[in-house]
Amino acid sequence: MIHKRLRTFASAALAVAMLTGAAQAQDKIELIFSDVNPQQAPRNVALVDIFAKEIGEEFDFKPYYGATLMKQGTELTGIQRGNIQMASLPPSDLAQQAPEFDILGAAYVIRDQAHLKAVFDSEVGEQLRQIARDKLGVEILTPLYYGTRQVNLRGDKEINTPADMSGVKLRMPGGESWQFLGKSLGANPVPVPYAELYTALQSGVVDGQDNPLPNDKEMKFYEVTDQIVLTGHNVGIGLILVSSQVFDALTPEQQERMRAAAKKAVAWSDEQYLNQEAELIEFFEGEGLKVYTPDVAAFQSHAQEQYLNSPLSKSWPEGMLDVINGL
Repeated sequence: MIHKRLRTFASAALAVAMLTGAAQAQDKIELIFSDVNPQQAPRNVALVDIFAKEIGEEFDFKPYYGATLMKQGTELTGIQRGNIQMASLPPSDLAQQAPEFDILGAAYVIRDQAHLKAVFDSEVGEQLRQIARDKLGVEILTPLYYGTRQVNLRGDKEINTPADMSGVKLRMPGGESWQFLGKSLGANPVPVPYAELYTALQSGVVDGQDNPLPNDKEMKFYEVTDQIVLTGHNVGIGLILVSSQVFDALTPEQQERMRAAAKKAVAWSDEQYLNQEAELIEFFEGEGLKVYTPDVAAFQSHAQEQYLNSPLSKSWPEGMLDVINGL
């Protein structure tokens, strides 16, 4: 009888423990993260190895890579609808609903990684964060750098000025901002999803693409192109976002821990990209690509004129460009 009671007690204790464990798992704050880039991209490695660990055990970070969960360009809506809680998106995606963010994607506005950090540590950064809260329902945890965009082409036609880009079918992400960026370089922009770009280059659907050098290596675009033109026309920016609904429900301590975790992860990620860029020119030349610098001043002048004469610049907050240029 005693043994039977002990077995009954043990079974009851086990059941309680299982229920408690299930309840604790359910109590965790779910953070589903969707990204178009591969798992091995430094910024994704940093989110798993640093961010997910630093935010604490009360969070359940669930990443999905390579646009396997959500198609490129749908992530912001996914956050707003509650399908996902986090994403890392370029400013152009935010500009679809908040045109003020277009300024960050314009050619030659953000100069480099250090300038990007300075912008978001300034009054401009706080202004953009407030716009994201008010208009988009997302919290910008931190910006991240993933290289400076360069033009990557098929063929051996040398590119020195925007005039040389005439007729070049240059893949750009979908959306007016990205398409205009391609136009500002003198090219004929063509929207192609990132996941389909390798095949589009291989088959000749497009003549080239623009991405930071680390992306060119990650996606193996060097296998289906012949040259890299170091235009340096646009800094690759990601904004690590979390749903405002999720963020606002956190305690102040949890919010600060999440921000700090994102900044720590991005600091490591940024360093990886900067180191890669310094080494990749030699790598691409070793793969048989011609790598050279065009008349950058000519590209800058042409691009700035295009933007100032475009309705796109009308959405830029008054005085913001002057502040950014002065940093």
